[in-house]
Amino acid sequence: MKKIVGGGILLAATGAFAQEDAVVVTATRVPQPSLEVPASVDRLYADEIREGRPQVNLSESLGRVPGIVVQNRQNYAQDLQISSRGFGARATFGVRGIRLIADGIPATMPDGQGQAATFALGSAESIEVLRGPFSSLYGNAAGGVIVVETADPPVQPTVDVDLFAGSYGTWRAATRLGATQGALGGLFDASRFESDGYRDHSAVQRDHFNLKLKYAVKPDTTFTLVGNQLRQPETQDPLGLTRAQVDQNPRQATPQAITFNTRKTIYQEQLGGTLSHRLDTTSKIEATVYGGQRWVEQYLGFAGGAPPATTSGGVVQLDREYAGGALRYFKTLGEVRFSLGAEYESMAERRRGFVNNNGIAGELRRDEDDEVSSTDVYAQAEWRFAERWSLHGGLRSSHVAFKSTDYFVIAGNPDDSGTRDYSATTPVAGILYRLEKNISLYANLGRGFETPTFAELAHQNPPASGLNFALQASKSTHAEVGAKALFAGVARVNLALFGIDTKDEIVVDVNRDGRTTFKNAEGTERRGFEIAADTLLSGAFGAQFAYTYLDATFKESFTSIANTTPVTVPAGNALPGVPKSQAYAQVRYRKPSFYAYAEALYRAKVPVDDLNSEFAAAYTVFNLVGGLVQHGKGWRISEYVRSDNVTDRNYIGSVIVNEGNRRFYEPSPRRSMSGGIQASLQF
Repeated sequence: MKKIVGGGILLAATGAFAQEDAVVVTATRVPQPSLEVPASVDRLYADEIREGRPQVNLSESLGRVPGIVVQNRQNYAQDLQISSRGFGARATFGVRGIRLIADGIPATMPDGQGQAATFALGSAESIEVLRGPFSSLYGNAAGGVIVVETADPPVQPTVDVDLFAGSYGTWRAATRLGATQGALGGLFDASRFESDGYRDHSAVQRDHFNLKLKYAVKPDTTFTLVGNQLRQPETQDPLGLTRAQVDQNPRQATPQAITFNTRKTIYQEQLGGTLSHRLDTTSKIEATVYGGQRWVEQYLGFAGGAPPATTSGGVVQLDREYAGGALRYFKTLGEVRFSLGAEYESMAERRRGFVNNNGIAGELRRDEDDEVSSTDVYAQAEWRFAERWSLHGGLRSSHVAFKSTDYFVIAGNPDDSGTRDYSATTPVAGILYRLEKNISLYANLGRGFETPTFAELAHQNPPASGLNFALQASKSTHAEVGAKALFAGVARVNLALFGIDTKDEIVVDVNRDGRTTFKNAEGTERRGFEIAADTLLSGAFGAQFAYTYLDATFKESFTSIANTTPVTVPAGNALPGVPKSQAYAQVRYRKPSFYAYAEALYRAKVPVDDLNSEFAAAYTVFNLVGGLVQHGKGWRISEYVRSDNVTDRNYIGSVIVNEGNRRFYEPSPRRSMSGGIQASLQF
């Protein structure tokens, strides 16, 4: 793939990378062609992430990856909802059930909760998405893995500028500066994003900075330093809507959002470094250390002033520090390649809650220190035992420890301090057969586990106090068979069939007076298949298609309580937040001075709660993009326009699963127009 100057805008045609088999890393932890990997893994390149796109959300580019559902909530106070084969669909805020990693540093905390907003898409070189059994080798809550890699510093001094503006007062301005001098190279990316929001009370301002320094200590030794900062003050939260409110006016904010001035402030910064040393021609060692801090203040849609035994307040303050490290060793012995690793992650968070006096923080209602750490070791190997056969396997041992120290102990609110540990060993094995040079067949089997997050573990049902010691980690068994084919000059096709059985799925137990407690259901099952195809035509036209079918259901019935009313969730109900099918299609055209593409996304209806009492309707949306390109020696400029939801469809793009007030729905924008300029100059 040809790169132009700068931080990653590409001269090559969209899809040009597909002329060769994509090289992927996440499944085996060493670079390998996709045809040699017995797993479902996709790699997106810089042009797919940035060309003709705002570069604000993962939803812009991940819709084309089968098995992945990204719901853009149009609510920057709550982040995206991302699920992989149904894992993560129940998250009401942030991302859970999926491991998020940027430049080797987890964006997922040890308890399994993560934030995708910290990804700097403007300087990303690639995104890899891994699904299936091999995901479990990344530890707790790894129902899937999303890895973002920042581009390396350019060889020559380069300046890139991106400007984007569109409907609803939305705009983004960004610049990338990069250069290499001798053994040291650097890339700096800075951006500001603002929007008034499609809905009332949904304005956002986000400043994002990303820095990568790469230093060649010796010919066989490289040190990489990555630092980033996110500043997002006073982001408004319009809350979800009921069905009646959507029918009345999908752009409105919930009245409680105005009354309590619901909003969220986030400040996060982190720094991490990786030292990579090649010991000899067959072995390498890597060491990574990182640390960061995150401050969150969120005003919720209720006062939280009831007796302290039943509420934690309507204002949440989180002051978090996190750190970690990893040591990895890679070795090749003849036809065997293996890797060994040890990882440690920790998070310490001061959590406080206050009464929300109509948008002003009032009396203290919660005060505690929450700590969680994970200690993991793993081994992974590949053996090419015959000309066309290879055997892959791995084992990971994980220990996750929770500790909470409660300082808000008064009459009616006893001491909720406590500890809880979880341990699991997750094996995985796969086999691959090269039927032809460009056709691979594979099968794999593995185990995974998912601990509760601190939010799910924090409470028992009154009058009990302390951590919810009865809450178990869910455990899953994954099986997958698949085929990959690369038809030179025609198309690349991937197909996977999978089944997942989960025991002790974490579900809502009681939702009452602003406090939600959780319990384990007997189990769930997921059955489905994925197919993806991308043309490799030499002409100006190209196309891409991805389809997912997923039947995800509860295996046994269970009961839960909404306020004071017990309800029974019958066996066979669909998992909420999971569409049964999803399809993506893109048709593209490119000449040296012009490009255009049309894309369509179909998503089946989505149940909003465990009872399947309501559904967000199925929808299909279409987007059109067209751009002009001018370039010469050392420079490139591209202007583009795009129209999203060109048929002006009124649809629900996201649901808030099991929302206690039945405000399940988050409407997406009607037709919107936008445009931008992307320029790069090399000195």
